[in-house]
Amino acid sequence: MKKKKSTILFFTSVLVVGILAFTGFKGLTIGDYRFKPFTQTINKGLDLQGGISVLEEVQGGKVDAKTLDRTIELISMRVNKMGVSETLVAKEGNNRIRIEIPGIFDSKVVLDTVAKSGELKFVGPDKVTILTGKDIKDATTGFGEGNKPIINLELNEAGKQKFAQATQKFLKQKITILMDNEVLTDPTVESVITDGKAQISGSKDLAEATRQSQIIKSGALPVTLKAVSVNTVGATLGKDALPLSMKAGAVGILFILIFMMLYYRAPGIISDISLILYVVLVLGAFSAINATLTLAGIAGFLLTVGMAVDANVLIFERIKEELRTGRSIKSAVDAGFHRALSSILDSNITTIISALVLYTVGSGSVKGFALTLMIGIIISVFTALTSTKFLLKLAVEMGLLSKTSHFGVKRG
Repeated sequence: MKKKKSTILFFTSVLVVGILAFTGFKGLTIGDYRFKPFTQTINKGLDLQGGISVLEEVQGGKVDAKTLDRTIELISMRVNKMGVSETLVAKEGNNRIRIEIPGIFDSKVVLDTVAKSGELKFVGPDKVTILTGKDIKDATTGFGEGNKPIINLELNEAGKQKFAQATQKFLKQKITILMDNEVLTDPTVESVITDGKAQISGSKDLAEATRQSQIIKSGALPVTLKAVSVNTVGATLGKDALPLSMKAGAVGILFILIFMMLYYRAPGIISDISLILYVVLVLGAFSAINATLTLAGIAGFLLTVGMAVDANVLIFERIKEELRTGRSIKSAVDAGFHRALSSILDSNITTIISALVLYTVGSGSVKGFALTLMIGIIISVFTALTSTKFLLKLAVEMGLLSKTSHFGVKRG
């Protein structure tokens, strides 16, 4: 009865892993719902899909580190509101900021939206400034009457009082919103606004409303920036790099699967099943956290595949040592996992610490490499100590691994 139960559990587990792998790499449609493959759910970095790379320089002499960090924070806020994930906004030298945005090729949109650096002003018909960026608490997009896009504006306490007086004074007149003395929008005051919450209509579409709201919310940057370099990275690089990287990764993983199967025989096949599950879980994690894969990230991922195999190698070698001492197969499996645990944890924890340091002090592709490394290591330990152990024990109980020779051990 136990053997039958173990057999059903084993093949059910293998089937589940197979379905997960098929869904992850090919996609699956069930009724009206479609599970997209990883190629469509995992974002690609600038080096894989192309995009815009802008180098901005602070004008007017030196700037202190605190001001530059604040500028980077505001630019990051604007970039994130563009709906673009995994952009790079990083300091270069003492007075430059590098902005890299994957998937966008219109440099004018980037410069107009992200790197606007001058003064934000709300100006009345009498050309007198009513509000500045300091008076803005929040600005979001939404839909108003007729399902037309609007900007929901919220002011702080100081701005609320100023705006209440201005809307009363300029009722049925236009208040112009300017950035760098360029008109963003000039809505007409329809009513007196005393609670500091207003709706700005007039945007032609949601994209324009979003662009305007993010500029209004992030306000003026504390310094003036000038674009000294604007490069459009074409998708040609990614067109070549991504397929070649995926091919190299697939070949590398295939060789690992074949090696484990030939060298460790039946246990090697079980480790291959766990390795396939590991790959699916890692790519699923990348998709779930909306991570962006770069060439460096792919390198980090492939490195963790090797480390995942390393954990299985340690376990199998420990099991073989236990078998040579005369233990039964079942007790040797239990002892092998127990004795390999400390080695697996020691090696992986030190690598996680290194990855944490890289992620903390690094930027751009270095962060991407560190993140994929950390995710991969954590999941590799999980699959080695749960999936491999679970399948190996089931294989022993169902009689699939019933001889020491199945583990490559011969007893005299």
